[in-house]
Amino acid sequence: MRLYFAIIKSMSNQKTSSQTNQQDSTAFSGKIGEVIHSKQADGRVFERYRRPPGTRLIIISPDKKILITREHRSEASGIDLRLPGGKVCDTLDAYHALLSSGKDITEAAREAAIKEALEETGLIVEQLELITKANAGATVEWDLYYFRIDKYRESPTGQELEQGEDIEVTWMTANELRHAIENGQMQEWRSVGVLLAKVLPTL
Repeated sequence: MRLYFAIIKSMSNQKTSSQTNQQDSTAFSGKIGEVIHSKQADGRVFERYRRPPGTRLIIISPDKKILITREHRSEASGIDLRLPGGKVCDTLDAYHALLSSGKDITEAAREAAIKEALEETGLIVEQLELITKANAGATVEWDLYYFRIDKYRESPTGQELEQGEDIEVTWMTANELRHAIENGQMQEWRSVGVLLAKVLPTL
């Protein structure tokens, strides 16, 4: 278990000294992400991919079950068990606007998490507790904000899925989720790490 906590701490706090005293330029921009070149003081150029951060919701019922979604994911080549969540910004331009606004990113992630909860699960969530911010590594800038929710209520209109989405909601006990992870049914490994290190031991 100490290893899991060490992994999550590293994911949350990982910052390289090379990201200071550097000159950044955009080598490529797409709809949702961009490739950044960072010129170091010694002339070397480091490359990283940057995209808007995302949110993940850990919704826990009074009987200590965790809400899990089932959806088809191309990267998993089939059905994947996931924590509900989504992007903080839908486009790169919106992300740039957010950064320029000076708004706190954590607060923007909290607002996005509330929206995603309603859309994907049909739940109106309250009192979101930030558990951790997990990054993707030194060369990929894509933070995921994990929120724990113990207080929620059902929306009278249910899920508000976007066109083309097919998301099934289920509730799993801690043991059921551990078995699912061991069997490879959850492919987002950052979420696996957060669940194993910071959530399941508390249930």
